[in-house]
Order: sequence, then structure tokens, then C-alpha cells
Amino acid sequence: MLYIRCSLVLTPTRQITDGAILVDGAKITACGSISTVKKPADARLLDASDLTAVPGFIDWQLNGGFGFDFTEAPERIWDVGARLPEHGVTAFLPTIITSPVETYSHAQHVLSDGSPSGYKGAQPLGLHFEGPFLNPGKKGAHNPAYLRFATAAEIKDWSRRKHVWLVTLAPELPCAEESIRTLRERGVVVSAGHSLATYEQGLHAFGAGVSAGTHLFNAMPFFDHRAPGLTAALLTSENTVAGIIPDGIHVHPAMLAIAWKQKGPSGIAIVTDAMAALGMPPGEYRLGGYNVFVDEVSARLADGTLAGSILRMDQAVRNLMKFTGCSLREAVTSATLSVARLVGSRQKGRLAVGSDADIVLLDKKAEVITTIARGEILYNRL
Repeated sequence: MLYIRCSLVLTPTRQITDGAILVDGAKITACGSISTVKKPADARLLDASDLTAVPGFIDWQLNGGFGFDFTEAPERIWDVGARLPEHGVTAFLPTIITSPVETYSHAQHVLSDGSPSGYKGAQPLGLHFEGPFLNPGKKGAHNPAYLRFATAAEIKDWSRRKHVWLVTLAPELPCAEESIRTLRERGVVVSAGHSLATYEQGLHAFGAGVSAGTHLFNAMPFFDHRAPGLTAALLTSENTVAGIIPDGIHVHPAMLAIAWKQKGPSGIAIVTDAMAALGMPPGEYRLGGYNVFVDEVSARLADGTLAGSILRMDQAVRNLMKFTGCSLREAVTSATLSVARLVGSRQKGRLAVGSDADIVLLDKKAEVITTIARGEILYNRL
């Protein structure tokens, strides 16, 4: 057993001063104040008296990192996952962008085969397929040669049971509505993105089962006062969650603040959209078959098109506070509980009895000091 003593616990549904968390195996067995959660005699003490405990971060749009691109090499999911605890990430959805059909099947087999023996790292919950059912008019860094309309044959093996947790598609395309309903019946979350959907088409898609938007503002119609488009549909809907990349490049801080004011921590689930250059020096990297040129702040194709990001999740949390003025508790909610609710993971995103022991200890600057994933200390600067 592990007994963690800390100055503050953000569950994030409540805030506990002078808190304590008891971990037994991979689960949290007690969480409260030190006056109510006593240290068992046989428990190991982790003294984090000056730190804040929060749930482990969940990144639901991650294309790769540390030199590896998931689309080109899905088997590298484990290499990247082993490093993510450095950023406070304890769970993620490996994202496969627009590709030949075989690539999606390969990624499913990687998760079906399970983690390598002795694997210690962030947990890949399930796959995020971003494409190939996207609008060519908003393709971004996706290869247009592989864009296509959805067919029953192509998605016949796409289900939560077969490791597909989330699919991003353009809801205005032919056959999209039928695919949305089919995927929802199979437990797959459907997100609207890389789309030219009108406001009305967006609302119709929500009625059909779309419950999220992928990287709000990016690869969507401009936010026009006469033709508000999918962006406005997401901002005004109370029943959808919008992903957003808070790197200060994909979305201007002022626009992020507007979105935050409209939807708040329960309606914004931040992502990194990070690619292979995450955690690496500037240089040339790969994303879904393209060469991407990376400097100190951004990742772009040769023509200047943004191609994912190099944003760390812990920096995303700090940026969210800086850009919106929100509290640490609200920012953490957007990186944890809001994501867990979106993807339907009941054991993640909170510090509560029975939840997975995914815990991050932060200092007063919201820097990651310690990361615990499923009860194991995987990163520690104490």
C-alpha cells in the first residue's frame, strides 16, 4: 500500500486541504483529509506535504511523440506511452490520421495484442481514428489521396470492443449520418472535425449522435456572424464537448478565452494534438506520411500548414490558466474528468474510492513532480 500526504487534493469535484490518498494495488481505497484517512502501519509513505494531488491527465488526441508517429508505426504506442508520465499523462487515445484501410486494422491489432511484458507507462485506453472520412476542403495535414466517404464495409470492425473509442469525421459528407448512428450503437464516441458543416448541419449531427468537436476552430468554417458554421454549433450546444489545443498557435488566446467563457471546464476537454516531435529537438519529423518541419514552437508542412503540435499536456494545463484566468482546479478538470466523461471511462479522471490510482503531484507552478499510474510511481522528482 501507498499513503500519499499532500497539502491539497483536487478530486476534481471537490478540494481537500491537508489531504491524504491511500492506494492499494492499482486502485484508490481512501481519499480525504489526513484527519479522516489514517496511514496503515504497513503502508509506504509518500510525503508530498507541499504539493497538490490531481488526477492523471488524459490526452484524447495524440499523434505520437519522442520521435515516433503512430500512423506510420502503431506498434510504437508503447514507446511513447512509457515517456508520457513525464508530462503527467497517465492515459491517452493514440490517434491514427487519414490512412489506407490497413493502417487502422494494424493499430487495432497492436492494442489487441496488449502491452509488452513489463510495460510501465501511460495506458492507451483505445484508439482515436481522425479520418479518413473528412472534408477535402478542410483536410489540414491529412493526405487527400486517402480521404473517402464512409462505407459499412470499412467500419464493420470499428467498435469499442475492438479498441476503437473515438472517430473524428465530417458530418456533412454523404453516408456520414448512417455511420454516426452505427458507431454510436457500437459504443464509439463520434466527434465532428475537418469539416465544412453549416450551423444547421452541425446541430443535425448532434441529434444523430455526434457528441464532440475535434480541435475547435481548427479545420472548421470561419466563425462568421452571418454563417456561424460548425464552430458556433459546438459553442452553443450544451451537450457537446469541444477539444481545443491551448498552445497559443492553433488558437489565439483571446478566442480560447471566448470558448472557455461559453462552455467552461465541463464543455472543454483540452488536447495536445502532439506529433512525433513532442519531447524532441527542432528538426524534420513524420506525420501520416508527410515530412513535418519543427522549430521551437510549432510543427508545419513545407507549405506552412500546421501539422499537429509539440505541446506537452502539463504545459497545456498551465497555458489554459494563463489564457483564460481559470483556476488550477478548472484547468485540471478540462484535462481529466471532462475527458473521462467524454470517452466513457468511469475509472479515470477523478480521485475517488474505487477509481484507478492515476495521480499527479504538482508544485505551486503546476509543474509535474510525481506521476503515479495505476498505483505505480512512474516519474518522480521528489
